[in-house]
Amino acid sequence: MALGRTAAVVIGSFPLGESDRAVTFYTREQGRLRGVARAARRIRSRFGGALELFTLGDLVFFDTGRSELVRIDHFDVREPLARLRDDLDRLGHASWIVECVTRLTAERDRQPALYGLVLRSLRAMTSAPRPARVAVCFAARALDLLGYRPRLDACGGCGRRYPFPAPALDEAGLVCGACVRAGIHATPVSAAGVTALGLLRTRGWEEGLTMPIGPAEMELRAVLESHMSRLIGHPTRSAKFLREIQRLTGVSGDRP
Repeated sequence: MALGRTAAVVIGSFPLGESDRAVTFYTREQGRLRGVARAARRIRSRFGGALELFTLGDLVFFDTGRSELVRIDHFDVREPLARLRDDLDRLGHASWIVECVTRLTAERDRQPALYGLVLRSLRAMTSAPRPARVAVCFAARALDLLGYRPRLDACGGCGRRYPFPAPALDEAGLVCGACVRAGIHATPVSAAGVTALGLLRTRGWEEGLTMPIGPAEMELRAVLESHMSRLIGHPTRSAKFLREIQRLTGVSGDRP
């Protein structure tokens, strides 16, 4: 039985049996990792509130090699990031980030750069005046790290150099209007949206969070959410949650 230690952030959990909890972490050393916390749901559990969603901590686990699930020994909290759970808008956008990571990464595929991006994004979202911008900046960079960097310099269908009329974004990148009509499934995007995406994925993190991109920001949020949903294979649950928040509060433009 191997003992493992790694920095980790909780990205999901659900009840298991009468008192246990299955927890999914995104870790610096192991990538996405699933484990079982025995008796975690009991009132006097030694885990307490450590396994709350988005919590950053130091994970110690045992790996028997006989199961995909490791046995969680303890999880020492570094940063609870509680504000992400106290505000519905921040909760929705932070959930969108971890849902994308959960759906688009393989188990135990170590990606330190992606771990760093997830951590930076969740930390930024605790204080950002516009949580949706953090989610957009995350998506623009995560696509590169996950190997899905969209090509923005030419049509992925016919090779025509950009700019061209009626651009749209599909799994590989931009496509022209003729290729969209030929049956390629893609999301329409304006020239301003293409420019904004190119800037966000090349500028520094702090500049990306604050640089003005005007009306293209709202469009880009919708385009990236649609793009991620295509890569995952279905719409994200967190985006649906954000749309419901928007409907109930009357606040527009806050989804990724």
